[in-house]
Amino acid sequence: MRHLLDTKTLSRADALRILDVAEDMADTQQREVKKLPTLRGKTVVNLFFEDSTRTRISFEAAAKRLSADVINFSAKGSSVSKGESLQDTAQTLQAMGADAVVIRHGASGAPRTLATSGWITAGVVNAGDGTHEHPTQALLDAFTIRNRRHGADSRGRDLEGMRVTIVGDILHSRVARSNVWLLSTLGAEVTLVAPPTLVPQDVSAWPARVRYNLDDAIDADPDALMMLRIQSERMNAAYFPTEREYSRRWGLDPARLARLGADSMVMHPGPMNRGLEISAEAADSARSTVLAQVTNGVSVRMAVLYLLLAGTSGETEDAR
Repeated sequence: MRHLLDTKTLSRADALRILDVAEDMADTQQREVKKLPTLRGKTVVNLFFEDSTRTRISFEAAAKRLSADVINFSAKGSSVSKGESLQDTAQTLQAMGADAVVIRHGASGAPRTLATSGWITAGVVNAGDGTHEHPTQALLDAFTIRNRRHGADSRGRDLEGMRVTIVGDILHSRVARSNVWLLSTLGAEVTLVAPPTLVPQDVSAWPARVRYNLDDAIDADPDALMMLRIQSERMNAAYFPTEREYSRRWGLDPARLARLGADSMVMHPGPMNRGLEISAEAADSARSTVLAQVTNGVSVRMAVLYLLLAGTSGETEDAR
């Protein structure tokens, strides 16, 4: 694997390989000493042009647990704020000897530009680009669903027959886009639920059905209900009347939580707007996978960095 730029073009075999290696990585994180020597001597740069806490820290933890050297680069307070271009920044990283660049950028397509421009020789991982994709989030979500359903017997399994419903701000969500493509590739049936104003203009090519009523979607008994954050910072218009109205019609409140099937799990990519798209009862319930998603994110990102920088032989023994 040379780069990880999206899930739309990720094959089923490659997706399963990442998830299976992530299982190996998760096993190592149960040890007293969690650090592995696998990427000793490699340099991973976290190149973040947008604010992030969970994703940046998760990638940093993943790289450090594989013994890589980590450089954290934030656009704020850097030469980027003085007008430096992505090309100049990339060439600076190349001169520093970066082996992998994890990039989050406000412009859709920036990671692909970085990977295909010839400016750097490093592997590129997309940590979120505009409203386009966020592939490692989708991978950790798929890992969480698979692990919750199959437990220790997860290796080699896909998500065939699983029903996943994604609810909320689909329009602005790169998480939703990455999940639609990946979950479908792995065999899951995906349903999107949102106000009509928060559904992209044309989703006819997406491998998902669209509904507008959350209660109907809950009655269909999904295996996983993924609530998305309302991305107010990307909204320049009124997409729904009020937050109270949104919460009433599309929020996961205690009453809707109680109507979910016995085996349904509640997911959220974070950060959560408690009381808006998800109630505290739902976020903190036994059904919730929110904290498991954070834990699994480190294992999945360890797997991605390993496969980019050390997994060319196809063997994972040295990662165990």
